[in-house]
Amino acid sequence: MLLSVLVFGFLVGVRHALEADHVAAVASLAANSRSLGETIRLGSVWGVGHTLTLFGFGALALSMDALIPEQLSRTLEALVGLMLVILGADLIRRRVRDQSFPHHHAADGPPFRHIHRPSAPGHRHGRRTFPGRALLVGMIHGMAGSAALIVLALQTVSSVSLGLLYITVFGAGSIVGMSLCAAAISVPLRWAGRRTQIYRGLQAVIAVATVALGMMILWEQGGGYWTIG
Repeated sequence: MLLSVLVFGFLVGVRHALEADHVAAVASLAANSRSLGETIRLGSVWGVGHTLTLFGFGALALSMDALIPEQLSRTLEALVGLMLVILGADLIRRRVRDQSFPHHHAADGPPFRHIHRPSAPGHRHGRRTFPGRALLVGMIHGMAGSAALIVLALQTVSSVSLGLLYITVFGAGSIVGMSLCAAAISVPLRWAGRRTQIYRGLQAVIAVATVALGMMILWEQGGGYWTIG
């Protein structure tokens, strides 16, 4: 029985990672990735951040045998919408700002063509830094999704310890799910990377779609967002 519950939690976590707002956020983060490995790493770090806040909120709620207030839940969802608007707008800003040119270099596989300014800040071939933005975005998503997960955990398990185990397995599923999703996102980006105009067009589509989805979430959650306090 316990095994089936944990397997269920893992699969629900994988499915949860594929929700539209999650995919949009990771796609906007990955729009400038240079390789498949880097894109998967972004997705994995998003999943880690997502799991950290899920576990933190879940532990607090389960130990207190309480649910997250609806108004706070709506505000957290609105925060996700605002974050998506910022991510999409930042991607648009970068495309407009950069006087870019295409070139090839090897990055985690076959030569990969991408575009950037010669003096673009922070651009270093072969240098990897921890994707802190992906971690922060994942944590915000985790806060917003914690209310529904806590309800599900309370309905599925009978103790706090099992609830925390369920949330941990759920989080592991979200890490795997988003890593797979990031790999899928990388395929068209790497293909388009060898075709400069298509690549820029794909980035524009991702940016506009991310902003539109964020605005839609803000509109839907507007009541809770503007009336809190």
